[in-house]
Amino acid sequence: MSTYISAESLGHSFHDNWLFKNLTIGINRGRRVALVGINGAGKSTLLKILSGSLKPTEGKVAQSKDLNIGYLEQDPHFKNAVTISDYIFHADNIQQQLIRRYEELLENDPENMKEMDKVMEEMSEIDAWEYEYKIKTILGRLDIHHLNQHINTLSGGQKKRLALAKLLIEDPEIYILDEPTNHLDIDTIEWLEKLLTEGSKTILMVTHDRYFLDNVCNEILEIDRGKIIPYLGNYGYYLEKKAEREASDEATFQKNSNLLRKELEWMRRQPKARGTKSKSRIDAFYDLESKTKNNGPKQNVELSVKTSRQGNKIMEMHEVSKGFNNHTYINKFSYIFKKGDRIGLAGKNGSGKSTLLNLITGGLTPDSGEIIKGETTIIGYFNQSGLSFKEDERVIDIVKNVAEFITMADGKLISASALLTLFLFPPAKQYGMVSKLSGGEKKRLHLMSILIKNPNFLILDEPTNDLDIDTLNVLEEFLGNFPGILIMVSHDRYLLDKMTDQLFIMEPEGQVKIYNGNYSSYRIELEESKQQNKKPGPAAPVQTEQPKKAKLSFKEEKEYEGLEKEIADIEKTLKATTEELNTINIDPKKLSQLTDKIVYLNKQLDAKTSRWIELGELKEV
Repeated sequence: MSTYISAESLGHSFHDNWLFKNLTIGINRGRRVALVGINGAGKSTLLKILSGSLKPTEGKVAQSKDLNIGYLEQDPHFKNAVTISDYIFHADNIQQQLIRRYEELLENDPENMKEMDKVMEEMSEIDAWEYEYKIKTILGRLDIHHLNQHINTLSGGQKKRLALAKLLIEDPEIYILDEPTNHLDIDTIEWLEKLLTEGSKTILMVTHDRYFLDNVCNEILEIDRGKIIPYLGNYGYYLEKKAEREASDEATFQKNSNLLRKELEWMRRQPKARGTKSKSRIDAFYDLESKTKNNGPKQNVELSVKTSRQGNKIMEMHEVSKGFNNHTYINKFSYIFKKGDRIGLAGKNGSGKSTLLNLITGGLTPDSGEIIKGETTIIGYFNQSGLSFKEDERVIDIVKNVAEFITMADGKLISASALLTLFLFPPAKQYGMVSKLSGGEKKRLHLMSILIKNPNFLILDEPTNDLDIDTLNVLEEFLGNFPGILIMVSHDRYLLDKMTDQLFIMEPEGQVKIYNGNYSSYRIELEESKQQNKKPGPAAPVQTEQPKKAKLSFKEEKEYEGLEKEIADIEKTLKATTEELNTINIDPKKLSQLTDKIVYLNKQLDAKTSRWIELGELKEV
């Protein structure tokens, strides 16, 4: 099995803080690997180093000759590209440039038939139609339509989807993906899963989406305390083996700690000026110390703040409607929230999920209808815009701006600094700048700043982006015990299934369908409904009396007689072409030609058969 990328003795540091040292890693062709680890472990940094976009502080990376790497960053850069077309289509790729010209004609000058015919002919000559279909499918699935749009006018989510589209179109030898599911709706994630598991693609990725990880990857590498630990299996296998390893590590840690205490006593008893200590014993002490240091049981994020008391009247929505630019996103929606509601919002990007949330929080005013909020309802809104902070603001300032002391779930008061420590922000980080935090750490701080206000109506809009899996597990535990109302928008199907038991499904024309059940149940019912609709319905009633029609003219008689032979000839040719298409090891160019021919013959057959039936009915009058 050929090795695409290999790295030896890798080490990297930021501001004298080592993320990892002495890492050795190899990515072979056909492997689909997920990189996991807590926020700040260096996952994204390692992807940058292996892709060649960042030079390591120590060690070296070797790539196979002329390796085509596709690297999707968390925050993509577009170099000198101005429009979507500039970025998607390579100037030195003849097929892509013809497709670009064809798409631009369709969008900007569809009546220019002379130029359109010329481009279509050139595309046929170089067999570009299949490639054009692939490009159009990828762009359409990722909701990219206006190729002349300037990239600087796109949102962060649109830019991430554009970068993913380019990578999928190019189909590199190795995919290096940093959070590929961010900013995708669930339908698109499921489509991407199928695409990445077709053939024998080589993939190295970081993702927090556990269903996606489980379905795509067959190997996991965990970065833990600066070391790589391999697991040859999917996410379920990883969880099982990780639990076994941590149980073993805990036992080893306790044993080493006891030994260290004894060794420490021995070291302290020895006179400092004498050189009679056993050299081997001193070396063993330092070796044991290094094994024990920083290898104790891991800290977990502690999410247990007080929840405000909730009255009987929580929130009511009566015939609420909202639209923008002549498009209705919410149309006469009514719902009375009740205690224990755990609701997931489902729907494609742009279907109105954020609009509904902003109506609930009071960020938007309805065009019509009424929203009545209960007096005791305290809303906590974790939105996609993220944490708002000043450049010179410290981590501890974010908490102190809310309160110096915070009430925990058990009623105890603790200081802002103590709470930050529980949220895995040690004193050294508390007095550092917020701007220096990683994306996941900023998310965790944002969530904390909301929870300390003691909400009893919690709204989470895509809470999983940039959070590591360990933090997600703790967040799930907190949400499972949260006694208030929960509304969640998430493309993380695992989280939706686990945390919600009711869905608001955003449908066309601003309709909101209420579904009792989790997301997987909804998808199963949807699929069963589709299969049911494919079954043939009852036959239409036969007319007993045909309306009178004019008899055939001489010309139509001749046409009718000729059509029978023409239809027979087309059917014969179609059969022969189909048999040729099924030939094993057929040439790709020939395959494309035969497919086009079959499409053409079927159209001809349909048209002539319809005409033959029409004339036959006239003849029988």
